[in-house]
Parts: sequence; C-alpha cells; structure tokens
Amino acid sequence: MWPRPWPRCPRPLTPPPPPITRPVPPRCGRSTSRAGPVPASTRVTVPPRGACPPAPRPSTPRTRRDPTSIGSQSKTFTAATVLALVDEGRLELDDPIENHLPGVVSVNGYDGTRITVRHLLRHFSGIPQANTVNAPAQQPGGGYSLASLVQYGLDGAPPAAEPGARFLYSNTTYEILGMLIERLTGQRVEEAVMRRVVQPLGLTNTSFPAPGDRTLPGPRINGYAGVRFIGTVFIGTEVTGTHEPSRFYASGAMISTLRDVAAFYRALVGGRVVSAESTAEMKRGVPTQPGSPSSAGLGLVESPLPCGGTFWTYNGGVPGYFTLTGVTEDGRYASTVTNAQMGLSDQPISQGYGVLRAALCEGGGS
Repeated sequence: MWPRPWPRCPRPLTPPPPPITRPVPPRCGRSTSRAGPVPASTRVTVPPRGACPPAPRPSTPRTRRDPTSIGSQSKTFTAATVLALVDEGRLELDDPIENHLPGVVSVNGYDGTRITVRHLLRHFSGIPQANTVNAPAQQPGGGYSLASLVQYGLDGAPPAAEPGARFLYSNTTYEILGMLIERLTGQRVEEAVMRRVVQPLGLTNTSFPAPGDRTLPGPRINGYAGVRFIGTVFIGTEVTGTHEPSRFYASGAMISTLRDVAAFYRALVGGRVVSAESTAEMKRGVPTQPGSPSSAGLGLVESPLPCGGTFWTYNGGVPGYFTLTGVTEDGRYASTVTNAQMGLSDQPISQGYGVLRAALCEGGGS
C-alpha cells in the first residue's frame, strides 16, 4: 500500500515517547504577526524545526465594508457642508473670509479681506501647504484644535501667491473652512458634517472622529508605513491607530469604507447632496497648472480618461493608507484603497490612478 499523500506525517513505527515537559514551539504556519492581516511581503512564518510542513493559510479577505482612514477625501465632505450652508443662505462663495472669521486669517502678510470662501475651497488662496512633519501642541485632553492648526499653518509660511493667482494645495485652507462651519452653525465641524451630509445619505459606516479618538472600528483594514525598494521588497511597520486624526481635522480626519465613499461621490456628482446650482459650482473647474488636463473645482478635481471623457475624483493619504475614488457623469464609479504608505516613491498614487482609470473605462461599478 502506498504511503498517505503529503503533507501528512508518516505514522510512527514505535510507541510514542513520554510527554515532553519543555514548552511546545508554535504550530506550523503560525504568523509572527498578531496585529491582523499584513502585506504579503512583510508577513513572516517561522515553522519549528522538525515539524510537518505548514498547510497554506489563506489571507483574510478584505471587503468594501471594511473601515479605513480616508485622509483628504474628507475635504470633499467639508466642501459639501460649506455648499449646504450656501444653500441655506448662511454665506456666499465670494464672501471674504474676514467677514465671517475676523482677524483669523489676516496675519503674517495674509489679507482676509481679499481671500474668499471660493479661493479656500479651490486651493487658490495663496496659502501654502503647512509643514506636516511637525505639529502644534496638542490640547490637554489630547488631539488638536482647528484654531491651533490654522495658526500653525499661517504662522509657518507667508503667502506663496496672490489670492486667485494659482493652485496651491493646502490643508490649512480646509481647517479655516472647518472654523467657518463652526462659526456659522454653532456646532463642532464633525457634528455639522455628519448631520448635513453623512446621515442624510445613510452612510452608516462613515464617521468623523472627535479629537483624541484614534479608534478605527473593525473589521478594519490595517495600515502600514515604510519604504519599497527595487521590485516588491517592502520594509515597514503597522501604524493602525497610531496617528491622531485631528492632526488633519477638517482636511483629513474622516473614516469610511469603499462602499460608503463611492456612494457619497456618486450622490454628490449626481446632484443629490446640495442644490443643482451648488453642484454646478463645485464642478466648475480651473486648471491646476498651466496646460494641465486636470482642473480644480470646489472639493472636486476633474481629470481625463484614456478612453475619452472625464471623471470627478479626490484622493486621500494619511499614515498607512491611500484612498481614491472616481465617478463619471454617466454613473460609472470606482474606489480603491492601498493600506501602505511608502517613502521615496509615489507608487501607490500612480498605481491607484492607473487602476481607477482602467476600471472606469471598463465600466466601473455601474
């Protein structure tokens, strides 16, 4: 009779030895990681010497319902909340920000009487990106305040351009918009965004954590940060729950799922979040650079597709994650997440956009 097929060990021919008293090593195939699924290139399995070969263990599948940090895609939620307030008659897009936040922006060479709400929404305010490596002091209870983030951004660098002159991506501008929302509504920005945008759309897996809340609800997508070298070699570490969401507050603190964030952008582009007039304003774009095929709207960016036409998009990146969503006027959509933030390379960004464009050209999720 032939022996039993591999990988089962042969039956011993002699009686088994007495029970061992030393600690038993880990079973075959046990991962050294206990923090959840990790990228294949960083997962290490160490079988004990002399043990049977490990059987293959499938990775835990990820789904569209798994929560992830969405980074700067939060800006589109903030922008939609501002446009909802325009619909309510609380302000006009061409109002100088000084009218609503006197003295807040008019520091370090900035003139709040010349910077409008529209400039802030479109990244045409002349305010450059703040240093994201350092940070202002946290509040006594943990987390950051909008006021401290705005002061940190404005004090850190003088104006880089005249208001309306050119596109300058900036988190600080959206922290200012967060302060504007709070001033007009009397609510914390997270509460205003949830009440005016998230809850009416039924996005039950989308949240806006308060300062100090680093919880990423499960089943979650764990995030990793590190460096990718030649080929597929990735050296990194898990960073899930290590960064303080309020460090990016109204510009990037939100948590969502691929399903929810796709539903939000579809509703926004389809005119189901704000009025038709405000939706048209959000879509009215200006080239991000001279000759660029992409144009900046209000919390949205319009980019071309290789198969013809354009799509509306926004991306987000925080430690451990890069998210990206695209929606076309005819209803095609796609949403991606990469749970690794890499240094020395923009690979997740370029690959993410490549996947997104291919999916939209093949029909997307429609």
